[in-house]
Amino acid sequence: MPIDDGTTGRLASSRDSDGQAFLLPHHLLAASRLERLIQRAQLTLRLTMSYDSARIGQPHRAGSAGAADLAASASEARHHLHRLAQALPVDCWNVVFDVCGLGKGLQAIETERRWPRRSAKLVLRIGLSQLAAHWGLEPVAAGPDQARGQVWHSEILPIIADSRI
Repeated sequence: MPIDDGTTGRLASSRDSDGQAFLLPHHLLAASRLERLIQRAQLTLRLTMSYDSARIGQPHRAGSAGAADLAASASEARHHLHRLAQALPVDCWNVVFDVCGLGKGLQAIETERRWPRRSAKLVLRIGLSQLAAHWGLEPVAAGPDQARGQVWHSEILPIIADSRI
């Protein structure tokens, strides 16, 4: 997974004293999924003009997505975000949303909430861990504990026939 230039990318490239990355790949994947979901929900402010006909209310043309389709997709994404917000602890959800959805820096979050230094970093990791667990993302891919072998025949047949017969 490519590392972005944002807060999560910087934290993924930073290492602790053991050489372990602060954010693991499953954290980055959860952050990326949440960011896409927030974009689909159309909750972020636009700073530039959009000439997309669906956004400015032009009539629906055949073969293209209309405003109703975009509104339904945004509404569905907002419902999904609401369920996620209820599944995570409040502080974790707020920090994860601020970082992944609004692009806030950790220092700004700590200043706004009057938290000690480096505390938002830990809350972000806890929130991303819980978000990843909610989506079934694990730090290490694992299969079933034991693979069951299948027997094709009840007896093993010789590959080379015995020439003495």
